[in-house]
Amino acid sequence: MLRFKASGLQAFASAVFEALRLPKQDANLVARCLVEADLRGQSGHGIQRLPMYARRLRAGVVNPTPMVQLEQSFPSACRVNGDDGMGFVVATQATKEAIRIAQDQGLGLAGVRRSTHFGCSAHYVLQALEHDMLSLVFTNSSPALPPFGGARALLGASPFAAGAPANLAHPLVLDMSTTVIARGKLRLMAQRGEPIPPEVGLDQQGRPTRDGMEAFHGVTLPFGGAKGAAIALLMDLLSGLFTGAAFGGRVRSLYNDVAGVQDVGHFILCMRPDLFLESTEALKERMDELVAILKSQPCAEGVTEVLMPGEPESRCAAERERTGVPLQADVVTSLCAEAEQMGLEFPSPA
Repeated sequence: MLRFKASGLQAFASAVFEALRLPKQDANLVARCLVEADLRGQSGHGIQRLPMYARRLRAGVVNPTPMVQLEQSFPSACRVNGDDGMGFVVATQATKEAIRIAQDQGLGLAGVRRSTHFGCSAHYVLQALEHDMLSLVFTNSSPALPPFGGARALLGASPFAAGAPANLAHPLVLDMSTTVIARGKLRLMAQRGEPIPPEVGLDQQGRPTRDGMEAFHGVTLPFGGAKGAAIALLMDLLSGLFTGAAFGGRVRSLYNDVAGVQDVGHFILCMRPDLFLESTEALKERMDELVAILKSQPCAEGVTEVLMPGEPESRCAAERERTGVPLQADVVTSLCAEAEQMGLEFPSPA
């Protein structure tokens, strides 16, 4: 592992996307989202994906300058057509609109279609938290796991994300895929030559495998069996079927460079904290109390502290801001190759 300053990685990524015709503001946004994922320890969604996004932009299956259409269909809801733009850009605009509507109506729902992969759902939960909003952020994605009892990937590893603000305590920042292990982590483990745990994935013939790349291209199993598969189905229903986006296994793979547009769907709901309480401060105080109760519980054997969802990621980000973002050698090689192709300079290790 080599370590790099987050600021250097972000500047490099921004320069790449700007060279690929993204407006400067959008290039900065995408770069920030990628590096933020690395800082938070979610490297499967981090800068290692930059060459893949670059290939899709060059292939013309992602629109670098989308005309994102926002249409308020009801007082509390907004339809969003992402015009096949970078999902980070589309989802950020949709979340901004959901927040605006919620500030006026109490809650705001954005239903998004014609989007693409939007990285970590936590980005949009954190965006809502900046405005003291509670949020639910769902998306669908390309086939990764089977319906319960099935042997072929159909549903996406679509994450379930939620957020709630606190005052003194750590806020809720829940971001979990519906697979036992996120697909990006399977790739990283394969690249490191590490076997994946048993009962995590199947190969393309439906056989159990410990090879991360075989599972990545085959079937990634849902967490909790039928329960995880049912949540993945719900994500596809709300994010794809309900919004008018692709659904039922029709979202194109992010890893097929020239297959065509993805038509990913997102479901983003923001809620004012004083929707049922007398003030924002009242909700934050109640959240502080809830977190204090959770943290006062006795720890299981081998556990030293009860943490809130999102708290390990926040601690990781603080540590990596100091020590640098770790990148595998093969990831650095691919990024250096991208830099050479673009006529740019990849930053030196910290």
